[in-house]
Amino acid sequence: MEPRHFAIAHGLKRRVRIVSPLLRDDAERAYVLEILLRKNPGVKKVRAVPEIGSLAIHFDPRTLPRPRLLAQLDAVLGNLGQGKRPGKSKPAATSEEIREVTVAVEGMTCASCSLLIELQLNRDPRVASATVNFASETACIQGALSRDDVAEMVGRLGYQTRPMDTLSQRRLVVERERERLKDAKRRLWVSAALTLPVMTIGMAMPHSWALKAVEFVLTTPVVLWAGRSFFTKAWALAKQRTANMDSLIAIGAGAAYGYSLPAFLANHHHLYFEAAAGIVTFVLLGRYLEEKAKGQASDAIRKLIDLQPATACVLRDGREAVVAVDDVAVGETLVVRPGERIALDGIVLSGLSTVDESMLTGESLPVIKEAGHEVTGGCVNGTGTFRMRVTAVGTDTVLAGIVHMVDDAQASKLPVQKMADRISAVFVPAVMAVAGATLLGWLAAGAQWRNAVSNAIAVLLIACPCSLGLATPTAIMAGTGQGARRGVFIRNGESLEIASRITALVFDKTGTITEGRPVVTDFANLSALADAVLLRLVAGAEHGSEHFLGKAILDFARSHGVDPPEARSFQSETGRGVRADVDGQAVLCGNRAFLEDAGIRPDPAPAEALARQGKTPVWLAVDGKAAGASTRTELPLAVIDICEACI
Repeated sequence: MEPRHFAIAHGLKRRVRIVSPLLRDDAERAYVLEILLRKNPGVKKVRAVPEIGSLAIHFDPRTLPRPRLLAQLDAVLGNLGQGKRPGKSKPAATSEEIREVTVAVEGMTCASCSLLIELQLNRDPRVASATVNFASETACIQGALSRDDVAEMVGRLGYQTRPMDTLSQRRLVVERERERLKDAKRRLWVSAALTLPVMTIGMAMPHSWALKAVEFVLTTPVVLWAGRSFFTKAWALAKQRTANMDSLIAIGAGAAYGYSLPAFLANHHHLYFEAAAGIVTFVLLGRYLEEKAKGQASDAIRKLIDLQPATACVLRDGREAVVAVDDVAVGETLVVRPGERIALDGIVLSGLSTVDESMLTGESLPVIKEAGHEVTGGCVNGTGTFRMRVTAVGTDTVLAGIVHMVDDAQASKLPVQKMADRISAVFVPAVMAVAGATLLGWLAAGAQWRNAVSNAIAVLLIACPCSLGLATPTAIMAGTGQGARRGVFIRNGESLEIASRITALVFDKTGTITEGRPVVTDFANLSALADAVLLRLVAGAEHGSEHFLGKAILDFARSHGVDPPEARSFQSETGRGVRADVDGQAVLCGNRAFLEDAGIRPDPAPAEALARQGKTPVWLAVDGKAAGASTRTELPLAVIDICEACI
């Protein structure tokens, strides 16, 4: 008999692949079918591909003959097809209306929370795709709906969303995470302090009514204050006819407390106050450890966000005004002073300075910026002041793009996480069913009501797969976070998974594998002056310079016991060199063009030899004559070579 609900796409002796329209674009129904099939001992392996409605089944023909497998599969699909399709049709909106909304989700307490929100969002016909990550506490939705629509849908489940469009909003989310960690720690300590005496008294099983009263007094704030979030979340989910781990905890702790309260008032001997308090405290301990682990794993995001200053100096109506970064518009003019971080992306209008772009390019040496050059928000300005026109704000900046990329990498789900999601989807109702069966089983066996309830509560509380749902996303966050702290940005979770098979790395610039600290490697004195005299002159000239190469020359001179003298008439030209009067002699230290503009024509041979080695030659001239060269200066009389110290 031909199957009615599927077609056989491919068949072998121990494997068959079917295609069914009931499974197409319906991940929930496909996962449920997978779980049902796996319960059959004759089925060895099942793999569903909901995007095309495909299902591949590996089976044992001796235990489960192929005709029987196909008949059972057709019957199960028929039963699943009778219910209301939990999936959705494609959004009616046009492609222009499809947008991506990323929000932070507060209130998630376990992996089943994220799966519940994700399934609820995916059921909306306006949603093309939705991904909710418990570890990073974020939700990414693509579809024809606004942020307010997302907030309303998530709010009905008892969770709260916060926007993450700009870095300032992202910074507020980070601050909220820190507040939640502090609150989790406070609740844990208070709960633990009250639970310890309750556990001690409970283990002794006292007959004294006074000691039982102490248990009641100490347990009540633990359950009703410290564990209040479990009950509020469980009630909100119950109104939506759903459940998660909070439901298990609320039922277990509530049953233990609710059973013990009338028993205490009736002065019964067996109470379970210590069980209720212990349940809440141990779960709070786990939640605190999870919050702490998530906070440590997302530390890279916090550091990236901190790269953007909260305020910017804007030039409005001819006056400078310090305003919040979010209030700056494209086209406005910013004033950037020495040592400040550049607030936003833009183009230099006037001024000259050097900018440290290592956070963006990996190049450790500062880059000269003048009119017409592009600058990036988050980079550090050097010793000069310049004005810039803003070209990008909010999520359009390069830094926001990097943060968003790391967010996406941490929020992405690896293929291995699919198994955890499938388990979490059916785990809570399965545990509740097992707990109910345990209660009925003990009662049927003749056990007392108190013992039957106690065993059922134990089933509810022991079962908690939060570690299963947290392991993979936490590993992704830890890996991408460690990489970001070292300047390596991982685009997505799949890339991280593939990285385990990397055998060779190729770097495109020396700045990636150096310390970013220039040092003098060579010094050639081609003049008639002694080395100490020449070093004294160049050290005196560079003593007033803020240039990174000048500091390297100064450090080199000091390492040779030279104490730099005070220079007179010091002048600095950014990106070119310095001139000063040292010990009555006119000293020039800079690049070749700087000396040539002063009428000095040094022999280029020494500098070219150093440049071919990847070093930066620096020229030195004394009293109008070339006297030496280094990494930043090269003279026919003296050569100093500077390069970056390798890691």
